[in-house]
Amino acid sequence: MTKKLKKDEKKAKKPPEAIGVQIVAWIKTIVGAFLFVMVINGLLVASFVVPTPSMENEVMTGDFLFVNKFLYGPTTPQVIPFFDIPLPYYKFPGPSDPERNDVIVFIYPGDRDETEPAEFQYFLKRCVAVAGDELEIRNNILYINGEEQQKPEHSKYVEYYRDPHASFPKGKNYTIDNYGPLTIPKIGQEILLAEHNFHEWETFIKREGHSCKMFNGKIKIDNEEVNSYTVERNYCFGMGDNRNNSSDSRMWGFIPYENVVGTPMIVYWSWDTGKSLSSFGEKISSVKWSRIFNIIN
Repeated sequence: MTKKLKKDEKKAKKPPEAIGVQIVAWIKTIVGAFLFVMVINGLLVASFVVPTPSMENEVMTGDFLFVNKFLYGPTTPQVIPFFDIPLPYYKFPGPSDPERNDVIVFIYPGDRDETEPAEFQYFLKRCVAVAGDELEIRNNILYINGEEQQKPEHSKYVEYYRDPHASFPKGKNYTIDNYGPLTIPKIGQEILLAEHNFHEWETFIKREGHSCKMFNGKIKIDNEEVNSYTVERNYCFGMGDNRNNSSDSRMWGFIPYENVVGTPMIVYWSWDTGKSLSSFGEKISSVKWSRIFNIIN
């Protein structure tokens, strides 16, 4: 009994931790949790909220998705969570490359004439063609390698007030309903360059990391005069299921495989992201209960 009392007395006499020690412990916990989220977000599963209607009706505006990031190759963290500040990252080899009809999440490569995008953004589209495919759209019907493709099950072709002209590649004057034919670039593919098609490929070559210019009809890549270019990466072509209301590869170009970060698996929440949390009742009433737990195909 005496021994127990002495132990209790020692516990009672133990001085409280200094406030500085408590703060340090709290910071360590927060930083550890933050780093854990960053690693999981890079390697396995990430969350993604859909801001536009371009993939309706397969994916709806306001859907919150879990994205499988392992399938196409996990990465080190690409952004600082909650702040969306981009980080240099490394992509590991994955068990699969993007395939036709996959719904993909990818890092936006930039507008048609941008070597680098103005800001870091994730986009969501359907991969309709992969490296080496020949793509053509005739009267709103998609053909890959000469074969007509079935429309996605929940696709939309609602007419909107929009510019009917696609803008990629520069100078081709394709429309969104009659587009191509063009070949999706593949590693090792040789592209013949001349004065008449230089502007079609200028930004593409710069995105692959080279300087590129034309003067007096002569084309120079990395200050060396050339008449061809050999593609260094594989690419795919993305389109929205809401075909008449989608900013996609028809407007801004090819998607490098290395930019593809995952494929959405399931909707875990869905509501009107335009409504403020300050109007909590309206926010809750906007929940799309029928969307929750929908599988994305």
